[in-house]
Amino acid sequence: MTSILLVEDAPELARAIKQELEAQDYWVFHVGDGKSALSMHNKERPDLVILDWMLPELDGLEVLRRMRQVAPTPVLMLTARSEEIDRVIGLEVGADDYLTKPFSMRELLARVRAMLRRTELLEQMLRADRTLAAAQVLVYEGLSLNLEIHQAMLEGVELDLSPNEFALLHLLLRNPGRAFHRPYLLDLVWQSEANVTERAVDTTVKRLRQKLGMLGDCIETVWGIGYRWRARKQGA
Repeated sequence: MTSILLVEDAPELARAIKQELEAQDYWVFHVGDGKSALSMHNKERPDLVILDWMLPELDGLEVLRRMRQVAPTPVLMLTARSEEIDRVIGLEVGADDYLTKPFSMRELLARVRAMLRRTELLEQMLRADRTLAAAQVLVYEGLSLNLEIHQAMLEGVELDLSPNEFALLHLLLRNPGRAFHRPYLLDLVWQSEANVTERAVDTTVKRLRQKLGMLGDCIETVWGIGYRWRARKQGA
């Protein structure tokens, strides 16, 4: 059964969300503060996290940062903040999607289904890539992607990549020199889920570049189009 960790400190809202999710046959763990969220996440390793921004003990952004250090679990942030900069901050920290309060339960369930479906589709895509790709391990200078165990290594150190980051990096690395349009990347990686814009591609690329260090420049911006992985020079 698919498990969901709900982190919400408002009792009535948490009760309503939990009831709706359980009615859809999801297994729901609920906690009301940041520290308990981290403990439950480490213990249960849920398939998805619904995380409120404003929490006692630790706020949602700090909880998200710490979760991202240990696992790439998909995270849907709930926030009363409607300004674009706040949404961008959440995405840059590592949220996969966000929902602004107040929201309808119907929309929440649609987001949850879309995120879980995307995760499954990404896994299917990676399994297909493992079958079709000529090599199980893609290598570029000090970077290697092991598709069999879903692991990225840079200079012998494992990179902590979310499912979207891994899928995007794999796509670019497997097709060096090919320019991908942002809408195409959204369709392939994000599956055109509701309210996800091309900015999600940009923020994911930004995080990837930071994690790749000196190799971050290999992800080249193709102005007016999107992104590509820098092709090796002839004879390199």
